[in-house]
Amino acid sequence: MKRGIAVLFSLSVVFAVAYFTASKWAIRHQTLMFYDASRGDRPVAVDLAVRRDRELQADAGLIKLPVAILNHGNTVKFTEYSFLANLFAARGYMVASIQHDLATDAPLVTKAGELYVGRLPQYHRGVANIRFAIDQLKKFQPNADYDHLTMIGHSNGGDISMYFAKLYPDQIRKVVTLDNLRVPFLTDGRFKIISFRSKDPVFRPDPGVIPSDDICEKAGITVVRTAFQHNDMRDTGPDEAKAAIQGMLDKMLDDDSSLRPVDTTSKPPSMTDAGPVAPYVPVARN
Repeated sequence: MKRGIAVLFSLSVVFAVAYFTASKWAIRHQTLMFYDASRGDRPVAVDLAVRRDRELQADAGLIKLPVAILNHGNTVKFTEYSFLANLFAARGYMVASIQHDLATDAPLVTKAGELYVGRLPQYHRGVANIRFAIDQLKKFQPNADYDHLTMIGHSNGGDISMYFAKLYPDQIRKVVTLDNLRVPFLTDGRFKIISFRSKDPVFRPDPGVIPSDDICEKAGITVVRTAFQHNDMRDTGPDEAKAAIQGMLDKMLDDDSSLRPVDTTSKPPSMTDAGPVAPYVPVARN
């Protein structure tokens, strides 16, 4: 199985170059600025990426656009993941990339020994941003499916994505993370999880974040271990890394056979044991 994934990963690089070069021209980007009065008129910027033909169909009331929420890493701008936004937009999604951090926000501080290494306030802020942005987008584009979200995120944004899914599992279609390090994966199999992992000597997941292979198989979790660095997984990364992730992810999105029906009567999804928090966590840009 691992060998098969490795072969597919290599072939995906060739596929991605042709596919996304042809489709990118048809994608429209627009930056919207909303102000959350409940939080002192906090500005929440959203970059929308949508395929023009699908947007016209939605505007005419012919379809409902699937919605993907893209969450950036710590200190990285919300516009620095266009290679992911364009992938999902090319598949017909309306992609909303949200700016979570402001220059006036207190810096993210690592607190070894605390839950999620002291990052829970940032996750709460991210969840509030997502909920507010969705409420505003409903007015901007009412013909979109806001009840079945695809959450995407890199690093801290991946943790925000997983934490949001933990709080609102019935609103999740799938979760895609790139090297999230703190929030353990959900393991009840109520939606598909795909996670790309770096091979980085500094940025490593906390104990208990990534489930065992057996749990992943039972829960419909796909873990792809790459040879790339943590910070390669954004627009500033090498073209090889972005093309490989694009191609591999696009193939995986074609196969939703492992998705299970959402059971709204069950208990909230469980998470793997976070285990002891690492005594030292890098505080470099991520």
